[in-house]
Amino acid sequence: MAEIRRIFDLLDLYRGKYATKTNVFGFKADNVWNTMSASEYTTLVDHFSKGLMALGLKKGDRVATIMANSPEWNIVDMSLLQIGAIQVPIYSNISKAKYNYIFNDAQVKYIFVSNTELHQRILPATEGVESIEGIFSIKKIIMVQHWEKIFNLANRVSDQALQNAKAQIKEDDTATIIYTSGTTGKPKGVMLSHQNIIFNFTTCGKYPRYSKNGKALSFLPLCHVYERMLNYLYQYDGLSIYYVDDLEKISKAIKEVKPDIFCTVPRILEKIYAKIYLKGIKLNPVKKSIFSWALKLAQAYDPGKNMDPKYNVQLAVARFFVFNKWKRALGGNIKQIICGGASLQSQISRIFWAADIPIMQGYGLTETSPVISVQTFQENGFKFNTVGKPIEGAEVKIAEDGEILCKGPGIMKGYYNLPELTEQAFEDGWFMTGDIGKLDEDGFLIITDRKKEVFKTSGGKYIAPQVVENKLKESPFIENIMVVGEKKRFAAALIHPHFEHLHSWCDIKGIQFTSNDQIIKNQIVIDRIKQEVERLNLELDHIEQIKEFELISESWSVESGELSPTLKLRRKFILKKHEDLVNKIYGDPLIASVKF
Repeated sequence: MAEIRRIFDLLDLYRGKYATKTNVFGFKADNVWNTMSASEYTTLVDHFSKGLMALGLKKGDRVATIMANSPEWNIVDMSLLQIGAIQVPIYSNISKAKYNYIFNDAQVKYIFVSNTELHQRILPATEGVESIEGIFSIKKIIMVQHWEKIFNLANRVSDQALQNAKAQIKEDDTATIIYTSGTTGKPKGVMLSHQNIIFNFTTCGKYPRYSKNGKALSFLPLCHVYERMLNYLYQYDGLSIYYVDDLEKISKAIKEVKPDIFCTVPRILEKIYAKIYLKGIKLNPVKKSIFSWALKLAQAYDPGKNMDPKYNVQLAVARFFVFNKWKRALGGNIKQIICGGASLQSQISRIFWAADIPIMQGYGLTETSPVISVQTFQENGFKFNTVGKPIEGAEVKIAEDGEILCKGPGIMKGYYNLPELTEQAFEDGWFMTGDIGKLDEDGFLIITDRKKEVFKTSGGKYIAPQVVENKLKESPFIENIMVVGEKKRFAAALIHPHFEHLHSWCDIKGIQFTSNDQIIKNQIVIDRIKQEVERLNLELDHIEQIKEFELISESWSVESGELSPTLKLRRKFILKKHEDLVNKIYGDPLIASVKF
């Protein structure tokens, strides 16, 4: 395989090893799947690279992209990389203030957007940003420059000039600046080099399991380093990548594409499982009994152990009558699912594994480009309730206070324009992740919480909220939950119920309702959810147990502000929005911290 020293060296694989590939990328147009060949891909990238050079872009210039997952994303990305310009990929759903801050901080020269909606969203944020020289759209928009214009400039630059530009790019040059979400302050621009990202995808490329001519489905935003690194990994391994530009279309796309692999976040897997579970409990009594038996059986499964022969026979029966339907719902060809970004409930992971749908969890940050550790199919490479072992070349150690520290070729160059913050991010050469965890006796990494999210009660006891939240989300009645209690007498929670399940339960119990707001005020419903909380509390330490809770009827989403773009809880936002409910739980804020 050709040596990959710069990210765009991946294109040499398409000129050689994968030259005959006709479906490098898949995409939908007019509701029909289309494909792009290896030859089309490399030709378009070279033409666009020369067009960008004719436009005046040079090494080190910053270009922002606010684009949906698509082959066009790769064309823009690889073209910028080939000429040494630095891509600044940005989420499509951040605030005007954050767009404006990033455009100014990065001194963005050009912006690429996918469509009219994104253009309208970012246009107000460009006011006063003197560095911006133009905006281009992928789809044709009235009064906006179309990216076709750049292709038309390509004949002004020679092939040799492009080769000269590529020759100037070094392994340690900055390939991209990725701004973190900035939920606790202004976004920070993480500078990642070619070497950082190449180390990650070439190392992680040894771990997956898929067929030689396999397909990958890509739906998490490519502006996030997690999906982006895997996008490179798929190209490195020669997979066909099929893009979904809307999370609402995932289920249909999975059935149509029949992927071997996709990566996701726990929230999406939780929704998939909830859908399956809700269908299962609505089956007729006989089928429901078989479904429940299969789930109970699955909860004992462990691929790392030699299971009892009797159990294996029972599992084979469960797979034939129940779990094969799950696989068909995921296209029928799925070899593995990669999960990261947050902690997945171990119960869900175990059930999917029993269904012969392996879920491999990993861990990392934008600053580590991103993978630090991951579960694998290698011998002794998997264990439940962990995020695997550190990948080859990455070093991990645990600080005295429990913080995970790491070293290795994947660690960022630093924060753009923030030398002091860059220095503060390291301790004796080790990058401080801000996560709390431990390495077990077999070398597997276990994440317990974010350092900044661990809070202390007024009694001086520490609580890691994610541990509690994941346990409570095992209830089919609870869709989302946030644990509160910092400087308070006890742990409590704000709970968003799983209303689809709750509606079915209310129908069975004959409880009338006209709205979700009415449901959560019904004492019978409150008491039922209280039973769930009390049941799951028994599996938690005393200090972690939820003593009180309040129900919330409004959905939690990225758009309404409760979730980050990677679907993590935005705790400060939720606390502020529901301050009245927290005060209701604890009483007068002036006396709420008093220990009785």
